[in-house]
Amino acid sequence: MKRIFASLVVFALILGASAAYAVQPDEVMADPAKELRARDLSRELRCMVCQNQSIDDSEAPLARDLRLLVRERITAGDSDSQVMDFLVARYGEFVLLKPRLELRTLLLWLLTPLLLIGGGFALWRHNRRRAVGETSDDGTPLTLTAEEEARLERLLASEGGAEKP
Repeated sequence: MKRIFASLVVFALILGASAAYAVQPDEVMADPAKELRARDLSRELRCMVCQNQSIDDSEAPLARDLRLLVRERITAGDSDSQVMDFLVARYGEFVLLKPRLELRTLLLWLLTPLLLIGGGFALWRHNRRRAVGETSDDGTPLTLTAEEEARLERLLASEGGAEKP
């Protein structure tokens, strides 16, 4: 049991260390406040190589270049929004891990909730129909005619299960 626990601890440390060392020591800014801003911005930007990681977590050379570019813009005196606007103008909206809520990204933001609501409505409607009983296309309940009920009774009463003409 102790071996398993020790293995898990070592594994967690290795995983934590890999993400923590993505930012190289020579990239770190001297001013802690500016470095904190750079790290916060880096967590919001997508690595164009990895595409599923932020540039803060990625060890790809392009991610390093983007981290340096963010730090360069902060050193030049740009605000956070100016840095983000510069990178979006240069690389497009894809560089953002969390797209901005704009008219052209509205479908992206609303598609998942709309699908969930639509699926919930379809499930509710299906269950309601099953509870009420089967209906025809026009909404009237499906019932057997008197002749069909009599035939059904004859079929159930006969031992062979076959109807006699």
